[in-house]
Amino acid sequence: MKSIYGFSYPELEEEMLSLGQSKFRAKQIYAWLYKKDVTSFDEMTDISKAFRDELKSRYDFYVPECTVRQESKDGTVKSLFRMKDGEEVESVLMHYVYGYAVCVSSQVGCNMGCAFCASGLLKRKRNLTAEEMLGQVLSYDRYLKEKDENLRVSHVVVMGTGEPFDNYDNVLSFVRNVNSPFGLDIGARHITVSTCGIVPGILRFGKEGLQINLAISLHAPDDERRDRLMPINKAYPLEKLIPAIIQYYKDSGGRRCTFEYVMIKDFNDSIADAKKLYNLIYPTHGFVNLIPLNPVKEKGLLRSDDERIDAFHRYLLSKGIKSTIRKEFGSDIDAACGQLRAKYANK
Repeated sequence: MKSIYGFSYPELEEEMLSLGQSKFRAKQIYAWLYKKDVTSFDEMTDISKAFRDELKSRYDFYVPECTVRQESKDGTVKSLFRMKDGEEVESVLMHYVYGYAVCVSSQVGCNMGCAFCASGLLKRKRNLTAEEMLGQVLSYDRYLKEKDENLRVSHVVVMGTGEPFDNYDNVLSFVRNVNSPFGLDIGARHITVSTCGIVPGILRFGKEGLQINLAISLHAPDDERRDRLMPINKAYPLEKLIPAIIQYYKDSGGRRCTFEYVMIKDFNDSIADAKKLYNLIYPTHGFVNLIPLNPVKEKGLLRSDDERIDAFHRYLLSKGIKSTIRKEFGSDIDAACGQLRAKYANK
């Protein structure tokens, strides 16, 4: 049985038409789901009982079950969610000055094999559906409302376990759902999709006509070191990736991407590396988000010193590249992406 949460608004309109109803039914159902947060069709009192019974026979209100929840002293919450088939994924709630952001997983496991990331410790088993991704957000939204009815999730990043563009259609359905003004109504510019560099996905994404942000996991300024960090670079090296990002900028009407750059001690964190990075990305009009490494014991890499991160940051700013240093979250609760799931899988 399909979850009613699995439909984007346009998809639900089409579904209602296929059942002999008007498109307006989709608006009614979305209002009950996302404005009033009901969890049964019987509560939808402006819909006839006969049609409510038909809805009950076709759809359920399934969201993944939260099996583990860790709360950091800095307010970060990391959760493990179990799907219907028993597979588990993790996601994270982070509190910024501008609101609450959820980092969503898009796959069960990951095949990208990045050298600094715990997600690849467990290989990909399958893609997540749109409703399984949405369930991660809904769970945190309800968690916040239990604390204070005025709190809600305000930002979403598809940056957890998995490669979003390896699950393109489900991810696009999910982001359209959370962005819909009839749904969770999270602004497009508050939603970010992150890819390790799947060139066909980047080119396709640029033509979607969306204001959703795109982030590129770059992490090295040349192919030799990016090959060592990210096996995907062998399929889509920088000579293919950078032109695709420039094309994305053109096709999307000037949407600038963010380059994610994890700072690894004595590997990619020198001023010489900052100069190479500047020369590489300058034509793309992109931003840079410097990420202090969350060390993963099995990977053996170390976090750059604060002084080197700051010097790298200052150099980029001096060259006119907008750059930030990502705030560190949850260092006391298995902070690295994929670490929580890997720990419990090993148990």
